[in-house]
Amino acid sequence: MAEVDKNRECCNCGCGHEHHHDEECGCGHEHHHHHEHHHHDHEEECCCGHHHNHEEHYAHHHHDHGHHHEPDFTSVSADVEQRVYILENLGCANCAAKMEKKIQELPGVEMASITFATKQLRVAAEHQEELLPKFQEICSSIESEVTVTPREEVKTERKTGENQAGKSGFFAENKSELLTIIGGASLFALGVVLKQIGVETIYFRIVFLIAYLMLGQEIVRSAFSNLLKGRVFDENFLMSIATLAALAIGDFAEAVGVMLFYRVGEFFEHVAVERSRSQIMDAIDMRPEVVNRMNGEDVQVIPAEQACVGDILLIRPGDRIPLDGVVVDGESRLDTSPVTGEPVPVAVKEGTEILSGCVNGQGLLKMRVMKPLGESMVTRILDSVENAAAGKPKIDRFITRFARVYTPVVVLAAIVTAVVPSIVTGDWKHWIYTAITFLVISCPCALVLSVPLAFFSGIGAGSRQGILFKGGVALEALKDVKAVVMDKTGTITKGEFRVQSIVPYQNQEMDEILKIAAQCELGSTHPIGNSIVEAAGERKISLIRPEEVEEISGKGIRAVCEGKEILCGNQTLLKERGVDIDGYHNEQYGTEVLVAVEGRFAGYLVIADTIKDDAKASVSVMKRQHLVTAMLTGDARNSAQEVARVTGIDEVYAKLLPEEKLAKLQDIRNRHGAVLFVGDGINDAPVLAGADVGAAMGSGADAAIEAADVVFMNSSVSAISQAIEIARKTGRIAMQNVAGALTIKALVMILGFLGFANMWMAVFADTGVAMLCVMNSIRVLATGRKKD
Repeated sequence: MAEVDKNRECCNCGCGHEHHHDEECGCGHEHHHHHEHHHHDHEEECCCGHHHNHEEHYAHHHHDHGHHHEPDFTSVSADVEQRVYILENLGCANCAAKMEKKIQELPGVEMASITFATKQLRVAAEHQEELLPKFQEICSSIESEVTVTPREEVKTERKTGENQAGKSGFFAENKSELLTIIGGASLFALGVVLKQIGVETIYFRIVFLIAYLMLGQEIVRSAFSNLLKGRVFDENFLMSIATLAALAIGDFAEAVGVMLFYRVGEFFEHVAVERSRSQIMDAIDMRPEVVNRMNGEDVQVIPAEQACVGDILLIRPGDRIPLDGVVVDGESRLDTSPVTGEPVPVAVKEGTEILSGCVNGQGLLKMRVMKPLGESMVTRILDSVENAAAGKPKIDRFITRFARVYTPVVVLAAIVTAVVPSIVTGDWKHWIYTAITFLVISCPCALVLSVPLAFFSGIGAGSRQGILFKGGVALEALKDVKAVVMDKTGTITKGEFRVQSIVPYQNQEMDEILKIAAQCELGSTHPIGNSIVEAAGERKISLIRPEEVEEISGKGIRAVCEGKEILCGNQTLLKERGVDIDGYHNEQYGTEVLVAVEGRFAGYLVIADTIKDDAKASVSVMKRQHLVTAMLTGDARNSAQEVARVTGIDEVYAKLLPEEKLAKLQDIRNRHGAVLFVGDGINDAPVLAGADVGAAMGSGADAAIEAADVVFMNSSVSAISQAIEIARKTGRIAMQNVAGALTIKALVMILGFLGFANMWMAVFADTGVAMLCVMNSIRVLATGRKKD
């Protein structure tokens, strides 16, 4: 492909044509198009013969604009090792935040991030084998059952385990927890009955004490163990102090009831988190557990990790394509929506390359493996989503910092409430009870859990529609976008040139004009010339190679075909050769190719890059979302204005160099606000770096996935509005969770201080609110499938 520099000069791409970014291309055709580059791999070679590394090219692609982001993994130097660990048995979001902070503070650790939704610890550090015991020590000191395991050691078992945990197997695994709750609840009910029928105090108190020991011994033991480690504001410690204080002031039934309600709330919160985690992971983890490998005519079922490049796999109707490969036998139609979000099935036959994650229709297929599991699309999508989950948005980081302050403040308020009013009124029992409700409310789990789970749900919802978000930061920035700026070729248009019309003159036939032009272009490698030859092939027109071909730089081609002199090019060429074109008039959108035979004007063709089918409707949706739409292109002005007119785009700027595009983008931002830039191959680095959010069209091209903030796998214009809808809904739900949790906690504290709230309400304000936040977060997954 030809790399065009800022002076609009071009190297030789092998077609013999000199390419320019203005109206006249070296092929001699009068262009109304700017031919942009499409990057389809990590590294590509352009016509200059140099090897271009896109990672270096886009190393600066972190949108600043004066915003000071928290450091993340993109800021880590390339030579520092990054590893991912699974924190098995991780159950507390607030504990995860504490673990992350302590691991981040370890000497030698450049960056550490724990994603509670995926139970992943991502670390950038040298000598990680030496650090692993320290990671384990930190995690188990905060949550004793947590084990730190390198991801590669648990990866093959994870999906099965999660699926079991998400279904009936979950309750079997938590049988002892359920039995403890049921036993404690039975004893609590017995104690209440004994108290009501007037049994002596000592007896029902003994029943309550046994119930308390059954329900609370593990929590109290953990609390005092953590206290010895200096963790005063641990959730177990706060709950233990609250219930033991209730026992001390004689509220035995209250202490047991609150511990019971707390255990029930924790259990259902755990169920809700596991179910939501399983639901999200099921949506994005399409990796196969086994594949059907052909051994001659026999079929052998083997683990997917053991499938090698070159293996022949059998794909039955209804099966998901397990690995990336190529069809070697059979025909079928594939549902590609799990990968691209595109609902229209795609026909495949022998020789067709197919991506893992797609679902086979009715036909039986045999495929040759081209990439192992670790490099196939299903793994790349999963890794992309998991990496995105590790990129925490500003609201998540704020809530984590806020939680560190919130708990000590509420505990201090509890101490003041217990002491000061008691000294003034003398009613120690009432004010200590009130202070206990404050202690129960002081756990920030609902806050710390709800925000990252909402963003992870948003990332998962996007992946189901073929939209890959590169992090919570991108999702957060996208919700505030006020203007959508799009490139033209490959973004609004398909990037596929086709003959749109053939207009004959002098009693010529349409097919004859097409034949003459196609014969002149037989040796061309230019997209315009190729489109003319392809059109002739579609009409089954037989072509004869010209006896002579002369390329006239910047104007067109002179050829001799079947003894006749042919001119095929722009108006300048025909005028210079004395051809009368005074009667020629064309207002159609596209590139004009004029044809003259033996010095007489014979007709012309119009070749255009077709506008995507969903472009007009999608721009309308963006307008309903109150977004300003704009197009920046290097194309000719009339071509760009015609595309804008057809699609309804608000603002159009044409014939722009990359640096001019950046100036226009900054002008749009100054006038309207935050900007999303969408391109097809992300080759315009200054514009991309200047946008608040950069997005790429390109059906999973590696270069695009690595460079963009958001990738639209199906390259549809409609994905833009879908992504913004997901981002906005995610932001709303995250704020609903934060506002709801804080409001309920504050309300219960005020009611408690006024004497209207009890410990039962306080427990609901803790575990109950956390469970509601989890359930609310999962609503994001429905975005795009039904209305909010």
